Amino acid sequence: MTAMEFLPVLFMVAGVVLVAGVTLFVSSLLRPSNPYTAKNMPYECGMDAAGEAAAGRFRVPFFILAILLVVFDVEAMFLFPWAVVLQEIGLVGYIEMFIFILLLLVGFAYAWLKGALEWEA
Repeated sequence: MTAMEFLPVLFMVAGVVLVAGVTLFVSSLLRPSNPYTAKNMPYECGMDAAGEAAAGRFRVPFFILAILLVVFDVEAMFLFPWAVVLQEIGLVGYIEMFIFILLLLVGFAYAWLKGALEWEA
């Protein structure tokens, strides 16, 4: 492959960077700027922050569970194309997918043993 074959990609990247930069610059010129204390406070459903939210503490198990769900969604996303081309990739692809699933199961077992899946009231 030559460098000339990547020229259209370079033009596309340059165009995207240029459009993003111009958009950010123009919006910084046109936006109203009127900062004041109440405007810069955190907004929580129209109410002042109280309790754990006021201290800036977040419930970590929600985020851990969300990350685990994303990981297993990605696994499912890899399983469908693998199943479609299973006959073409043969035994090597079959073994590689089971190694992939085994690694995910090890990660799932680790999260389970660490208590990432347990809810506290």
